[in-house]
Amino acid sequence: MQYGRSILAILLIPCLALLPVACKKIEDPGSRPAVEQPQQPADEEAPPAEPVAESPPSAPESESTARPALPPLFTDIEKRTFQFFWDTTNEVNGMTPDRFPSRPFASIASIGFALTAYPIGVENGWVSRRQAVDRTLTTLEFFRDAKMGPAKEGTTGDHGFYYHFLDMQQGQRYDAWVELSSVDTALMMMGVLFARGYYDRDDAREQQIREIADELYRRVEWPWLQVRPPLISMGWYPETGFIEHDWEGYNEAMLVYILALGSPTHPIEPDAWAAWTSTYDRSWGHFEGQEYLSFAPQFGHQYSEVWIDFRGIQDDYMRGRGIDYFENSRRATLAQRTYGIENPLNWKDYGPNVWGLTASDGPQRTMQVYNGEEREFRHYSARGAGLRDAFDDGTIAPTAALGSLVFAPEVVVPAALEMHERYGDFLYSSYGFLDSFNPSFQYDIPLKTGRLVPGKGWVASDYIGIDQGPILAMIANYRDEFVWNIIRKDPYIRLGLERAGFTGGWLDAGKVQEQDGEDEQAPDQEAPARVRPPLRLPQPAEQNPQSLRIDCPHAPNQANATSPLPCAARTHGLARVAPVAGAAVRLRAAAGSARDHHALGDGVRRRAGREAAAGIRAA
Repeated sequence: MQYGRSILAILLIPCLALLPVACKKIEDPGSRPAVEQPQQPADEEAPPAEPVAESPPSAPESESTARPALPPLFTDIEKRTFQFFWDTTNEVNGMTPDRFPSRPFASIASIGFALTAYPIGVENGWVSRRQAVDRTLTTLEFFRDAKMGPAKEGTTGDHGFYYHFLDMQQGQRYDAWVELSSVDTALMMMGVLFARGYYDRDDAREQQIREIADELYRRVEWPWLQVRPPLISMGWYPETGFIEHDWEGYNEAMLVYILALGSPTHPIEPDAWAAWTSTYDRSWGHFEGQEYLSFAPQFGHQYSEVWIDFRGIQDDYMRGRGIDYFENSRRATLAQRTYGIENPLNWKDYGPNVWGLTASDGPQRTMQVYNGEEREFRHYSARGAGLRDAFDDGTIAPTAALGSLVFAPEVVVPAALEMHERYGDFLYSSYGFLDSFNPSFQYDIPLKTGRLVPGKGWVASDYIGIDQGPILAMIANYRDEFVWNIIRKDPYIRLGLERAGFTGGWLDAGKVQEQDGEDEQAPDQEAPARVRPPLRLPQPAEQNPQSLRIDCPHAPNQANATSPLPCAARTHGLARVAPVAGAAVRLRAAAGSARDHHALGDGVRRRAGREAAAGIRAA
């Protein structure tokens, strides 16, 4: 596969790799290519809640519909973000830190993104293929040989699943609060399967990568976590057993079910997908002029689509709605931007090119007076804008926009350019954009993380692996569909999608090619996928400001723990970071009550929600 990219010459002296001190911006604003700004959203009423779009087109791209080249800044972002994974990973065992430079422990989700990052580095010429093979093989061999079992200490996982956070040096469960995680194992397995597909040469070491990757995926006993079938539990603790809550849609766990459905050794049944989608109607509706399946933090729309190309393929639910998941994520992106423009809570600097809410670092868990009213701020937490489970404390995460590049490039590119121009002196550093910033937070109080920049507000001091990963992979997908192309050829992913009921687009095209070439190909050889349809321009958004909020506390006593699930702002996810069933149940009930009595756009949580959250933390 030819990537054919020219590498941007580095114009500045490199930053010190271990310090979060910001580099100067890499380009003079006057030298940037002009980017057409999108029109302001029209001020119209929302359309009726019914299917609003026809199925996505499946015609190949043509020269007239080819996506425009990215500004030079994106080459620099891509290179720096790749270096995060290459520089910070333990080259002895393949452990990638959850965050850096604080680097408290490894994250198996970060490892999944790292395994995806290495081939991107090869295709760009940043590392050699041999270097990437060595690093990848080291990582896979470690997990193949790691001690597994039900012991509370000294193990890396059990039943093919792995603990969410691992010690950077030993690669074993980091602490007693760390769960055996279904969704984080799935994120890692997507990187494992990506490596299996990329390293395809007739070479002994690349053959080893393919064999070990296949073994790791085949080991995962997905039905073991179906303690309340057909849904899959969020995880397990050796101290207390299975987490009492299951993955139900819609959120980032879509890839959990696709991987489980496609397993050749431990598959689940297709009724699991029907159960997963049965809760979708709770989150379907109108928000900020878009009708879509809402999940407030943007990462929920990004993670599965980092690897799987959902353009033109539909399951039963999306066929009924007349769109696909890619189009759904595009609408979610546009809704986030419109929310930033409307800025119902009047946070500082929000606007057409300063927006993006997702799970990210924040300054501190505190109540402070802002614009004459008391507001809640958080440290690491889910943030988002949507129909439910939303929260906004003025903290912007660049990954929310940049990781959505493929969905709506015409609004993401201007956002990246403006955030780099306005905040780059303190926000853009050794490995690209630091995790987040909050121009509204200028309070002289002790901070959980990050620092205050005089006159500019708060800025994070860390990079977070699960936020860096979507930035890097989605730039690669935008340029030439690199990650998507590899995964489209994976027979396990194809099988998982088909068993979930997906049809159309490249799935059907692949079947036709298999039939046409079955006399020419070996029986186990996957037919190449056809060229995909273009990334489409958005429709003007409409105004519909809303902001619903639910608390999502951090892992107990761990300031730097980053977890997609508790950061999903779903109250049932709290069971993952605090295995205390009674407190979690009370929190869920209290949060539901708070939501029922919540005033849209209000910045203060109900007391019941706070007390229930406090019960979780105390427990």
